[in-house]
Amino acid sequence: MKKLITVFLVLILGMFLFAGANSDSSAADSGEKEIGDYKIVLILPGQVNDQGWNASNYAGVVTCNTELGTNMEFVENVQPADFESTFREYGERGYDIVMAAGSQFDEAAARVASSYPDTRYMIVNGTNASLDNLSPLFPKEYEASYIAGIIAGNITQTGKFGMVGGEANQAMVNLMAVYGKTAVEIAKERGFADAEYNLAYANSWSNIALGKQMGEVMIDDGADVLFAYANELGLGTINAAIENGKYFVGYSSDQTTIDPEVVVASVDFQFANMYKWAIESFVNGELPGGKLYEVGITEDIFVPIYTDNISQEIKDAVSAAIDEYKAGGKDLKALF
Repeated sequence: MKKLITVFLVLILGMFLFAGANSDSSAADSGEKEIGDYKIVLILPGQVNDQGWNASNYAGVVTCNTELGTNMEFVENVQPADFESTFREYGERGYDIVMAAGSQFDEAAARVASSYPDTRYMIVNGTNASLDNLSPLFPKEYEASYIAGIIAGNITQTGKFGMVGGEANQAMVNLMAVYGKTAVEIAKERGFADAEYNLAYANSWSNIALGKQMGEVMIDDGADVLFAYANELGLGTINAAIENGKYFVGYSSDQTTIDPEVVVASVDFQFANMYKWAIESFVNGELPGGKLYEVGITEDIFVPIYTDNISQEIKDAVSAAIDEYKAGGKDLKALF
């Protein structure tokens, strides 16, 4: 009898061990990964310390690694000739997500993506969603330039605005139109009947000397408020404003730290929020490919930053305009 009881107990114990082994095996075979196990990289066209576009996007890397626990990498200063090969390199290495900051990456990603269907390509400012593993993230930058235009229109003392763009892609053309027309409209409301803007494109994102030269030309033409969206080139335009005692409205990051007496306000792109949302959504299976994702004022991506040189009256005007826009009170696309 003792033998039968012993055999029975051994059989029972074996069943538990087998069940436990199967349970562990099922978890291991489920393919589920912790967020820190995902291989993610961000490709940047410039340097992370440009205090502009690249800095704003790099902030997304820092925030995701700190707050989400990702191990996101980044590569800076990738040149156009290397776009496609860089995308291929990370596809070959089996990365889960390859992100790139700028519409200039759009075509290269579309050419490469079909070769690496298990890699999701996310182009910030991109629009091509023609493949199942393309998920462009499109910040509606014209909403940010709307905020900047309100500030500019309220601080000008001449009604003349100088604007420098890195490249005349469609997103740039749209945001410049919204900024310029908004600034001029407000300046005219303040009594500057001849208010106007002067816009020029550099066809460069990194030539600081050219950015300064373009800013100086606009100042000579009467502009007292400058605005630039051109990565490192924009730093040259800021230098022109500093050396000539003019105003500059910062854009894409907090540029007031350069010289708060000149860069009296900035519109900060808090892309960290967008990056967190995109990566969390992907990991949770909530970011289907083959679709363009747009974000902007409603998602609190664009935030005005002021120095002591901006009055409470101007701050209130900006806040009121943002609230009105969120309520659907203004069609900015009509300004394109």
